[in-house]
Amino acid sequence: MKGVWTLPKQHRLTGVIGLVTFVYACSSFSTLSRADVSLSAIGMGHGAPSAEMFRQFQATANQYNASGERFRIDTHCPSACTMFLRIRNVCIAPGAALAFHAGGSRRRGVPDPYFTGQMLNAYKPALRRYLTSNRYMETFDFHTISGEEMTKRFGYPACP
Repeated sequence: MKGVWTLPKQHRLTGVIGLVTFVYACSSFSTLSRADVSLSAIGMGHGAPSAEMFRQFQATANQYNASGERFRIDTHCPSACTMFLRIRNVCIAPGAALAFHAGGSRRRGVPDPYFTGQMLNAYKPALRRYLTSNRYMETFDFHTISGEEMTKRFGYPACP
């Protein structure tokens, strides 16, 4: 047949294996070439003192979910910062520390169920159960969990 790619039978399998290997290598390269982003690099290792800032944390999490980039929690991460746990490619450095508390305005002095719920929905079920059963999400007192414990106890991936 004219115009059809033909190789002797003994070379066809080698050509197919070579093509598959090339395609796999290219897809692996594109995955590896994505840069990691770290919490310390973007400077959002803090809480959200306003509803507008809270929405900024949510938008940042959405951005990294859409990009697929690895997001490293590599430093102290209190309050609204913990919502980055919902990023699909999040990892936690062993030396990080995450601090949890009820959502809402400290100035008003009353936890807000809406903001607390938004924070809880960002967490894996095991962490959510732990925080609610111990009532850590009912007050503004911080409950800190080490990065190492987050990976071992609650199943979050450790950063390489």
